[in-house]
Amino acid sequence: MTGELHSSPPNKHNIHVYVAPFGLVLAIFRLIIAVSLPYKASSPILALTGLKWRLKGVHPSNLSPKSSSDHHASKRKGQLYVGNHRTLIDAVYVSFALNKSVSVVTYGVSRISEIISPIKTVKVTRNREVDGSMMVKKLSQGESVFVCPEGTTCREPYLLRFSPLFTELSDEIVPVALNIHVSMFYATTAGGSKSLDPLYFLMNPSTCYEVELLEKVDTSGVRKGECSSIDMANHVQREIGKALGFECTTLSRKDKYMILAGNDGSAGPSK
Repeated sequence: MTGELHSSPPNKHNIHVYVAPFGLVLAIFRLIIAVSLPYKASSPILALTGLKWRLKGVHPSNLSPKSSSDHHASKRKGQLYVGNHRTLIDAVYVSFALNKSVSVVTYGVSRISEIISPIKTVKVTRNREVDGSMMVKKLSQGESVFVCPEGTTCREPYLLRFSPLFTELSDEIVPVALNIHVSMFYATTAGGSKSLDPLYFLMNPSTCYEVELLEKVDTSGVRKGECSSIDMANHVQREIGKALGFECTTLSRKDKYMILAGNDGSAGPSK
């Protein structure tokens, strides 16, 4: 169910009737603030409206990309951030935490979500070589990139299997542990269009995003052949899971969709 209620009150229909008009106005106001103001200005204003967030872990100033005489590393001017996937809003709060815009790697995001997004979205094709080259290019151009290797959102205290492609893109990554607390609507959809997910998130009377920046992980061993990309991806998954207290699983995005929606989660035409 799109925008499923966080709790189950006695009369869910009445709650929708009374909250929806106010929530819609609130969502539009929040959206205007998010897309029209810089992060330093928009973040405190949004917090006053109920969209709060907390930064934990390593301070962003200590996470600048390392300098190196190594030819491969010297071209990695941008920082690669790797996090678990709670909602389509994850990257926005990572940008708030870093106080700078990051490009978020997405798959199957609706056209509506792309238009209203206050940050850059980069669509992947599920072609390993094409997607890898595209992300390496972004990093070499100095852009910070945020990727969710689970491939889909997961609202439960579990981490889906991490796709290992990110381990081959840079000699170091910054793991990001994300969690969210909402007062009414979950902004995730298991089946059907996800185009309304951001709207349902913004309609919540109050939310709190927790962004925890973990210590950098040296992934150069993958390029050097010292460890496999799968082992490195599993290591990063465990670090994020430990920070959140979540259970790590080997379930893929297809497994999730087959269990919850009876399909493989393939994206249809953008809406």
